[in-house]
Amino acid sequence: MTSPAAVLRPLTIGPHQVWPPVVLAPMAGITNVGFRQLCREQGGGIYVCEMITTVALVQRNPKTLRMIAFGADERPRSLQLYGTDPEITAQAVRIVAERDLADHIDLNFGCPVPKVTRRGGGSALPWRRRLFARLVRAAVDAASPAGVPVTVKMRKGIDDDHLTYVEAGLAAQDAGAAAVALHGRTAAQRYSGTADWDAIATLKQALDVPVLGNGDIWEADDALRMVAHTGVDGVVVGRGCLGRPWLFADLQAAFEGRPERRLPSLGEVAVTMRRHAELLVDQFTAGSRTPARGERDGCTDFRKHVAWYLKGFPVGSELRRDLAMIESLAQLDDLLGKLDAAEPFPVAALGQPRGRTNSPGKVFLPEGWLDSRDDDTVPEGAELDDSGG
Repeated sequence: MTSPAAVLRPLTIGPHQVWPPVVLAPMAGITNVGFRQLCREQGGGIYVCEMITTVALVQRNPKTLRMIAFGADERPRSLQLYGTDPEITAQAVRIVAERDLADHIDLNFGCPVPKVTRRGGGSALPWRRRLFARLVRAAVDAASPAGVPVTVKMRKGIDDDHLTYVEAGLAAQDAGAAAVALHGRTAAQRYSGTADWDAIATLKQALDVPVLGNGDIWEADDALRMVAHTGVDGVVVGRGCLGRPWLFADLQAAFEGRPERRLPSLGEVAVTMRRHAELLVDQFTAGSRTPARGERDGCTDFRKHVAWYLKGFPVGSELRRDLAMIESLAQLDDLLGKLDAAEPFPVAALGQPRGRTNSPGKVFLPEGWLDSRDDDTVPEGAELDDSGG
């Protein structure tokens, strides 16, 4: 395989040079400060915080403001915004820029969940091409005075009969977007089937700004294959790193042309689990009135990760259950001590989907949504006030 160093330069996002050219996708309830730090300890890239809704930011929602948090050494600080109204989006971006809350803003046009698409948001919005272009332009104009680059993340379209990705990519580029990321699935596919890397290649050929590919990067070598197949300038990693933050070490090695890949034993995985929980406890303690509450909340947040870390390992159901119910670090330490530290990594789990998997389904849209591509009316009730997803 061609050396990635010969294929790729550092990913350029406005003034930011990123190597390796890897982006951690924002994931609700996952990509908080603690998880991002854990991943950054493995390798370089851009690590995006949980999605923030524009209306919640404009209204100074306390929960939303707490979610906009970054490590002291985290650069560039990357924030994804979800919005449907160009004016509200511009207000939110100005808040980010004027208060120096982030160094990079990504706009979410990829969310396929019904509560979003039935209001005309997320992956439904690019169908309304004039509204889409207005929204991206409003964000870029609001961010430009502070030198904050704006990027766009989207899907192929609503379904195979309503594809929008090339037209939307060109519109985003014309509106001043610094880069465009494409998840190679439609909204109707959700997280099922196989990502369409040919579509990603088509978009790369159509645009002058950097293009990032997203979809089915389960291992570092998948990223190299995507680059070779599509010519993209970088990759976006989501579900593949769940329970496997060392994937970013593998990606760093892969893009630097080094052959090593991590296959941690269960004992090494236990050390990573402990580090993850510790970082979450630190995060929640910083925002809590008492250390005891912070430890309990951090451990509670960690529980969802247990099954991902132990995927494929021969660990009994009772121990798995107990680990997924911890309330303290001491309890976690006791349970991790019961694992067989010498158990080798389950290589059969390599390359397998992780996290959300589901079947294709109907995309719920506002009544009459498909009737006009040029209607730029802001969809009624489309703004969400719940950040994170």
